Amino acid sequence: MKDAIIAFFRPYGPIAVFIVSMIPILELRGAIPLVGAPLGLPFWQNYLLAVAGNLFPVPFILLFVRKVFDWMRKYEKSRKLVEKFEARFVRRAEKMKGVTFWSLVFFVAIPLPVTGAWTGAGIAALFEVRFRDAMLAISLGVLIAGVIVTAITYGVLGFLNFLL
Repeated sequence: MKDAIIAFFRPYGPIAVFIVSMIPILELRGAIPLVGAPLGLPFWQNYLLAVAGNLFPVPFILLFVRKVFDWMRKYEKSRKLVEKFEARFVRRAEKMKGVTFWSLVFFVAIPLPVTGAWTGAGIAALFEVRFRDAMLAISLGVLIAGVIVTAITYGVLGFLNFLL
């Protein structure tokens, strides 16, 4: 499996980490261990590329998701999709007991699927968190998640390489 991953991403080099980090759900949680580490990138390069890629779509989500949803509500077929999507975000946000700066930081920092920058930005946009506050909170969360995932990835892989 490792050889297949390396063969697929090798032609793209380090930029593959940046690109995979922009993909919802995978984000840096998938890019660091599944792309950068198998390519043999140094941990600092993998971390920086993954954080940059993970943060790249955030301002666009914060600025435009409400406008896109409002536009989609005009059409019957997409209205139901928007309502379903918003309900899902609201359910997740209710667990946060109101969207505060630190709840957003910790929500994004937890390195689990659907707790990353995309979901954090969606929640911040839907609850109309100020752009500056949302960007700072999400950025801090991504930085923390990146440290956790990088430490786990390179710690575990380093140990396995030592054994083999």
